Amino acid sequence: MTDDSIAFIGGGNMARSLITGLLGAGADPDRIVASDPAPAQRELLAELGVRTTDDNAAAVSGADTIVLAVKPQVLGAVLKALPALESGQLLVSIAAGVPIEAIAAWTRRSQPIVRCMPNTPALLGAGVTALHANEAVDEAGLARAEAILAAAGRTLWVDEEAKLDAVTAVSGSGPAYFFYLMEAMIETGISQGLDAETATVLTLETAYGAALMARERTSTPAELRANVTSPGGTTAAAIAALDAADTATIIRRALDAARDRAQGLAREFGQS
Repeated sequence: MTDDSIAFIGGGNMARSLITGLLGAGADPDRIVASDPAPAQRELLAELGVRTTDDNAAAVSGADTIVLAVKPQVLGAVLKALPALESGQLLVSIAAGVPIEAIAAWTRRSQPIVRCMPNTPALLGAGVTALHANEAVDEAGLARAEAILAAAGRTLWVDEEAKLDAVTAVSGSGPAYFFYLMEAMIETGISQGLDAETATVLTLETAYGAALMARERTSTPAELRANVTSPGGTTAAAIAALDAADTATIIRRALDAARDRAQGLAREFGQS
């Protein structure tokens, strides 16, 4: 990490995860300040060793990078209440659904802004975040933003902001889809005679192992599925039932619905 100063506006779970990751990567706690109106949140942040405040204006004063970690519904009000930002201060927004255009309107058109879409496994340092920057962000700013989000997992850049809606559908909301499948597998295992603990352990460890195999990238998920699907076997019977229910189409519809909702929220939050 560099010795850049970082201000966090909002001290919730995601902000704490990023701060924890940054400190673990060698960031100087004296160069990090976090602002939150809730005393309980500030106490948790102070336990990490960083400076805390309930004054957003004081937090951002002189900060090289400002991480916007508040709820999207209040981001506009928070930014409008700040004093004029310096032209070189980098804004990194993890407020879901708020477009760069709106953030620029609430600050200045030439403000360097990076919009990010992390997901909840970031709370364990196992997240994945997609980022998009406006034209005002220079190479140093790109590196600073990436270093902050990389503290909570993998990062990747998208070349068009509109693609963040698809990112939201695939990875932002994605953990819930896997949890949904886990729920169904656990419930079915119980209905087939397993006790709840056995069904849960089998499901979670199977999900973990499958993810590790897919993450190796030596075979595609389709190839991995085919490798365990023997003709006429138990897996083939299960896959046939999924195909008969047109599960792939259902999944596509679900992700399309998530993307469409992300687009709607962007319009809503951008006007608030």
